[in-house]
Amino acid sequence: MTSDGIDAVDYHCGGEPFRIVTATAGPAGATVAEKRVAAATDPEADGLRKLLCSEPRGHADMYGGFIVAPDDPGAHFGVLFWHKDGFSAACGHGTMCLGTWAVQTGLVPVDPGGVTDVVVDVPSGRVTARVTTAGTKVTAVDFVSVAAYLLHDEVVVETSRGAASCTVAFGGAIYAHVPAATFGLSVDKASLPALIELGREIKNELNATVYAEHPLDPRLSGVYGVIFFDELGDEDDGDVRQRNVTVFADGQVDRSPCGSGTASRVAALHSSGRLATDGTLVHSSIVGSTWSARIADMTVLAGRNAVLPIVTGRAFRTGHHRFVVDPDDDLVPGFVLR
Repeated sequence: MTSDGIDAVDYHCGGEPFRIVTATAGPAGATVAEKRVAAATDPEADGLRKLLCSEPRGHADMYGGFIVAPDDPGAHFGVLFWHKDGFSAACGHGTMCLGTWAVQTGLVPVDPGGVTDVVVDVPSGRVTARVTTAGTKVTAVDFVSVAAYLLHDEVVVETSRGAASCTVAFGGAIYAHVPAATFGLSVDKASLPALIELGREIKNELNATVYAEHPLDPRLSGVYGVIFFDELGDEDDGDVRQRNVTVFADGQVDRSPCGSGTASRVAALHSSGRLATDGTLVHSSIVGSTWSARIADMTVLAGRNAVLPIVTGRAFRTGHHRFVVDPDDDLVPGFVLR
């Protein structure tokens, strides 16, 4: 952080915040994945994360990213995603915000054809924000995910509300999927406190087992979030409609339908035969925002059938900030009240 402060621009995508910081080189590392590992113990990177996430500059559910160099010239830039508990491997809503930001600022020139690919290196791989424009206006943005696939099905976990069967799938990060109705709950504000606690319980139980292991890269191991979902009924054309809330990290709540979580949901639904290869998942969030997701292609990864999901939403700028630290401030980097 310079003596003049640190500049950031804030976006939201589906209601979930994303704070973009460009004035940082990030920690050492040849790749973004290596930089993520180093960031956890880098005093400058982790200190800045804490400062921007913690109150009074942030809050318990704040999310953001540091722009860093890409792995190679094939990407426009790299990003280290962060939240109040550390640095994450993937972030779909953040990727959509970054794509919108890159086009709106001119960092990536608008393709005259109306669709501009912004290629971003993230810790879990190379992703694309495919930005659709009409003139100078961004009308939609696709999150083109890394390959997503089922890891485990019908995994039984014990909770304070009884046993539950969950599905574990990868969509850039590892997620456990559980119907909210398993616990007599719904994806709504009234049920949220109970879902947060259940999310913590399920994550902690699974992380002590082989079900949380990534088959290729141990840096991606660990259940990142728990997706609780409601069924909203299928369309006549076979499209699947669901509402979800993702509880990630240590009790953080995703306001959006969750980008990488939606990618993992597509993989789980396709593996079960519920979502056709040419079908669409209409995915809503706890605040009412709705994205659509489809399968662009199929592949095989780690000996598993995998899908290449595309999640479509919109991102909007909410503000520009210059954060400073008064040398006499005794509440630095801040605090979190949850």
